[in-house]
Amino acid sequence: MSRSSICFTLATLTLFFLSLAVADVVVLTEDSFEKEVGQDRGALVEFYAPWCGHCKKLAPEYEKLGASFKKSKSVLIGKVDCDEHKGVCSKYGVSGYPTIQWFPKGSLEPKKYEGARTAIALIEYVNLEGGTNVKIAAVPSSVVVLNSDNFDDIVLDDKKDVLVEFYAPWCGHCKSLAPTYESVAAAFKNEEDVVIANLDADNHKDLAEKYGVSGYPTLKFFPKNNKGGEDYEVGRDLDSFVSFINEKCGTSRDGKGQLTSNAGLIAELESLVKEFVSAGNDEKKALYAKIEEEVGKLTGSSARYGKIYVKAAKSCLSKGGDYAKNEIQRLERILAKSISPSKADEFTLKKNILSAFAA
Repeated sequence: MSRSSICFTLATLTLFFLSLAVADVVVLTEDSFEKEVGQDRGALVEFYAPWCGHCKKLAPEYEKLGASFKKSKSVLIGKVDCDEHKGVCSKYGVSGYPTIQWFPKGSLEPKKYEGARTAIALIEYVNLEGGTNVKIAAVPSSVVVLNSDNFDDIVLDDKKDVLVEFYAPWCGHCKSLAPTYESVAAAFKNEEDVVIANLDADNHKDLAEKYGVSGYPTLKFFPKNNKGGEDYEVGRDLDSFVSFINEKCGTSRDGKGQLTSNAGLIAELESLVKEFVSAGNDEKKALYAKIEEEVGKLTGSSARYGKIYVKAAKSCLSKGGDYAKNEIQRLERILAKSISPSKADEFTLKKNILSAFAA
């Protein structure tokens, strides 16, 4: 199998395991709708469009609803992307977004939900219609909540790169940004030196004024080397946030939080590794010493990655030329399994660096 085919397979498997991890709200499609809805449990279904502002505003509340009914066997909380599955939405008379409908147990005749679009109101409605007694569940957040007591300790820490959203609870644009901002925080939660945070600026006006905040949401980036703060003026979609943080913080993550194929690679070592790979045994030993020397000059995360280079070179010396290729194949088999995010990071870094030795 080619390397591109292996990468595609791994990406597919990764998406599969990620889909299992976020199954609190069931994603319904043309093929699965009537297999899930109208069966042996009631179902509340949101018909939405990805571009819809009201849908984005509803998203965090609907996620809380899904989390609350996660363990329920008598109620399904689902959603349909009407841009992707127009046939389903048309069949059930959906003409605006979001439309929320209740499907009783064993029925495909829906009742339109007309209540408030908050998690509490939705839970009360589902409990009434479904005969359940579920309480609202707290949805874990990866966004660090700032206040006057912890702001300086977190934001002004010169060992951290910190992105801060100054928001107001009543602000519509802030509510629309919330699900995307949560996704950004989740994507970088395993980066020890990166913090995605927010501050209720309406409740902490002194801090907002100190940093020149006059509108909401205002996003400011506080890198390790500039704790005066820099305005974030790029796009407010997930890809823009991810690209910005990768560029500014030297990280290599995608929107799902997975390390990219460039993660861990150190440009300063690449020419030495190329020489090492093509050299004879005696020359390899001298080049190994040079790699060790260069790694000793590195600092921060580069120093950690450098140690992987040294270990890889040492293993290639002792185990032969096929070591890197064989070890990459072993790591790919492990990565195809369901493993913890920290282990996935560890093995991906090693695989990326070994790829330079297998080239």
